[in-house]
Amino acid sequence: MKITWLGHSGFRIEIADQILLIDPWLAGNPSFPEGRETEATKGTTAIFLTHGHGDHASTTLPIAKSANAMIYCIHELSLILDADGAQVTGFGKGGTITLGEGDAEVNVTMVNAVHSSSIDYKDGAPKYAGQPAGFMIEGEGHTIYVSGDTDIMADMEWFADLHQPDIGILCAGGHYTMDMRRAAYVCQKYFDFKTVIPCHWGTFPLLAQSCDELVYALEDGVVKVPEVLVPIEI
Repeated sequence: MKITWLGHSGFRIEIADQILLIDPWLAGNPSFPEGRETEATKGTTAIFLTHGHGDHASTTLPIAKSANAMIYCIHELSLILDADGAQVTGFGKGGTITLGEGDAEVNVTMVNAVHSSSIDYKDGAPKYAGQPAGFMIEGEGHTIYVSGDTDIMADMEWFADLHQPDIGILCAGGHYTMDMRRAAYVCQKYFDFKTVIPCHWGTFPLLAQSCDELVYALEDGVVKVPEVLVPIEI
């Protein structure tokens, strides 16, 4: 398995025979190097969106069309993207998308997140885009919890109990989401992650510019501070 940070909250996850993109905001992303879009998206088999905000969803349509890939997201956001001509499948919290089959099967379950969601990257007033979400991605004997944009939730207790994720991709930049301290609390209180990858940090001055607080709070080697377009192999 390879997990590659695309800057901000975007990820490329190579798992089983799937190449998944999560919240692939590339054009206009200060953390993503211009001109390396093909490298980030090559071979994409599916795209998953946690919510509709521009720093997550605004460049998804051209990426999906170029890759001929299906977008999966919450129902209301899927209706908006469908009207824009996307290949899109809407589903809801507790629903599971199965990709591949047999030993190569990957299951992606939508779970709750505490945030907001709107289309805020087009002209005019923001448009309601359903509720925000996270994902549990199961494959290759691992479960990845992608938190999406969220604060701490009591739901995380049963997330851990039911799904038993060993890898956490957690928002941790503060201001709009939980910060490094709160992300560390989540790891200590609810989960038993073997690998934690922080995201939604460093992109703008309002966000945390370092992951040191999270690194120092957890056991040595658990936190993998990502570098853009450098794969983390699990």
